[in-house]
Amino acid sequence: MNYPVWQVPQIGSGLVIAIIAVIHVMISHFAIGGGFFLPIAEAKALREGKPEWLKKLKGYSQFFLILTGVFGAMTGVAIWFSIGLASPSGTSLLIHNFVFGWAIEWVVFLVELAFAAAYYYTWNRIPDRIHLRLGYIYGIVSFVTLAIINGILTFMLTPSEAWLRVAGSGQEATVFFQAFFNPTYWPSLGLRTLVCLSMAGVFSLVVFSRLDGEKEGTVKKQMIQWSAMWLLPSFFLMPFFLLCYLWLVPASQRELMALGISTIGMGVFTQVTRMSLITLMTSATIVVVVYLLAYRNPRGFRFGTAMVVVFLAFLATGATEGVREMLRKPYVITDFMYSNGIRKNQVEGFNQQGYLTASSWAPNKTAITAQTDQTNPSYAQNPTGYRMFLGQCMACHTIDGYRSMKTLLRGRNEEAIGNILKMLHEPSSDSPYKGFMPPLVGDPEEMDALRSYLHSLVKGSGK
Repeated sequence: MNYPVWQVPQIGSGLVIAIIAVIHVMISHFAIGGGFFLPIAEAKALREGKPEWLKKLKGYSQFFLILTGVFGAMTGVAIWFSIGLASPSGTSLLIHNFVFGWAIEWVVFLVELAFAAAYYYTWNRIPDRIHLRLGYIYGIVSFVTLAIINGILTFMLTPSEAWLRVAGSGQEATVFFQAFFNPTYWPSLGLRTLVCLSMAGVFSLVVFSRLDGEKEGTVKKQMIQWSAMWLLPSFFLMPFFLLCYLWLVPASQRELMALGISTIGMGVFTQVTRMSLITLMTSATIVVVVYLLAYRNPRGFRFGTAMVVVFLAFLATGATEGVREMLRKPYVITDFMYSNGIRKNQVEGFNQQGYLTASSWAPNKTAITAQTDQTNPSYAQNPTGYRMFLGQCMACHTIDGYRSMKTLLRGRNEEAIGNILKMLHEPSSDSPYKGFMPPLVGDPEEMDALRSYLHSLVKGSGK
């Protein structure tokens, strides 16, 4: 690893995090929604005298335990591993500012796993009343994990004025609750709760689609239709919570979405626009598919169709999380830390004293020049430019893969590249890059080295 940059060929570190995160978000939200689905369905079965439901729910709880307890935990660990490599400074900030929040969340997660296991292994072994109580306790505990994580995730977009005033002073702990219960906390919690209920419905359709429509037609019809109903709250209430959420997002970040939407007619599809459209189209498709093929024809609902719904949910989740991430651009922590790990208050110092001279891994230009890696032509030919690229560009770009620098700069000569770098180094209020990219920092010598390195990529000499 080239600290502080984790180099992932072709796809880049950001896309690795995105893939893992989308899978984890789906499973973790199902862990919460399903945690309420199971005891509520069990209570319904007991109340209405449906022993066939109880048998199916026991099998469902085994699937639930394996998917959430094994794959949910694995992807959660994978997220920590990947963000720690991709953004060590941002990860460190979140850990130090919310250390007690994380500690509470990890303890609650262990309790959650214990109750999930207890719920499954005590089917038909303890009184129904006690078993049902275990299920409800699990649902409540799992929701607590969401409430904790939601505060930390929303902090990254809206850290609160109180926290920004003391950020970097060592007094951040004094405003813990202002940072945690930040402006977008409650609408985001509402949105995620609705997603949890939807995921319970989506994965329940997968489980119950495997029932034989001929031999178990009645129970399949009842359970498929019951599962489909769990998607309704999202499609009625989500617009309200979404509007509240966007209203509380900083105006400068809302402009990114407004720009993309207002320019659709001109064919300018920004990433935020594309992702928003994907969310709308996939969500609408899910509604149609679930209503026509599941609710209206439950006995004929097949496993393959259920997996199509899961795939659409995956696309909707990925696009929605992508919009949330893009709204934060060009920051990791809005108005404090940029996406490449540079803090907003460090920009002026880096421009005066140099970016690389402040690095503990390359304390001065003499050391940089002396360190020649014969296996890396880019480093050997232009170590300063290469290090500048790693530190400030590779958090979001790759050389010739996802968001390829070669592709973005193709056809430009060294002077044109220099003009772009100057625009990034001294961003004006009307710069087209200001809302998406951090300011480029460094002294004149470093800027010249970066220009030369990027030109070498265009010419094909940088590997």
